[in-house]
Amino acid sequence: MRNAKDNANRRFIMVQIAEELDETSAASKAGYSNLAVLSRDRIRRAEKSVTDGKPDLFHQGPSGFRVLKIDSSNMKDVYYSPADTSQSMLSGLVDNIKPDRTAEDLLFQVLLDCGVDLGLPIKSEKIDDCEVFFVNDSEHAAPDLVACFDPDVPESLVKTIAAKSPLRAVFRDQCFATDADKINVEQIFKQLSPSTQLKSL
Repeated sequence: MRNAKDNANRRFIMVQIAEELDETSAASKAGYSNLAVLSRDRIRRAEKSVTDGKPDLFHQGPSGFRVLKIDSSNMKDVYYSPADTSQSMLSGLVDNIKPDRTAEDLLFQVLLDCGVDLGLPIKSEKIDDCEVFFVNDSEHAAPDLVACFDPDVPESLVKTIAAKSPLRAVFRDQCFATDADKINVEQIFKQLSPSTQLKSL
């Protein structure tokens, strides 16, 4: 509301525990299950009340908000010592990411790990049958981060990503079948985008 009054561009983080509502409360009777759900709807309604009749109010960029929830790590918990590990267990340790995690889960972990602003624009594209995320990509500047978490990433996609010269590029460790494949990706970036920081999960 204050941004609308003085044409500013303030940003904020709201933290809300998903506390259950009293069943006798007006909010509960209106269909809200907890405070977090109610808070999200209040923000939506506040934005609508400000922008109604003022289509050029947010001319500086898109409005809206993201909802992030605290969760456990995306990575598997491995507590085995070498002495407790058998040959039959090794196949289950190849992929170090929990099976119920989505590409978006991994992306936001990477953003946090790299210290990238969680409010930056994110777009997803299908390239070479792989899902690729571009963070803060524009015509005038290189993306802050490009990530692909598909298990099999073709060399053609690696070259496409490197050609955009992102500040950071992230792949899933499982996409490299061998150490030679991983070295090949590093060499591609050294040739096409030497300043890119490479990271694998």
